[in-house]
Amino acid sequence: MGEILVLYYSRFGATARLAELICRGVEEVDGMAARLRTVPPVSAACEASMPAVPESGPPYAELADLEACDGLILGSPTRFANMAAPLKYFIDGTSGLWLKGTLSGKPAAAFTSTASLHGGQETTLITMLLPLLHHGMLLTGLPYTEPALNNTRTGGTPYGASHVAGARSDQPVSDDERTLCLALGRRVAQLALELKRGRA
Repeated sequence: MGEILVLYYSRFGATARLAELICRGVEEVDGMAARLRTVPPVSAACEASMPAVPESGPPYAELADLEACDGLILGSPTRFANMAAPLKYFIDGTSGLWLKGTLSGKPAAAFTSTASLHGGQETTLITMLLPLLHHGMLLTGLPYTEPALNNTRTGGTPYGASHVAGARSDQPVSDDERTLCLALGRRVAQLALELKRGRA
């Protein structure tokens, strides 16, 4: 059984909803499973610390999750057209894996949510993909052979799945956004499966 790590940060729940849909897409591929992980928030207060286990939701990610995965899908809300600091902080701590080439040759993708339609979705996705290029990962997005990419009037980009959550993060995931999340999960899982078979 292969495994795709779906790793995200979500403050108000919109990005978490996308992560769950992407996991469903991963698990639609026979022989593949999703491992859902999050990262803790960061604090400017030096004495602040988080419990080792979150109060709710998936466990916090560890480097071992990255070592074990056959593919990676990163998710973050937009922060001034960039990934959120907690996810960046975690990724910045992966240099040991980079030195060993642990993620090299594995498929990867990204997803995001924004408050508004033009809130920096594509640039946020690109900021998440750049460190994965340094890791030697094989990046994939969403091709226009996915009809929902042409039909969407909400989120969805060729750089990855996305969602327009609204100013209060209370907008439901649209049908097209849902379709593209599932497609992204399936796409990465299928690529990982084919790569595993090629190495067997």
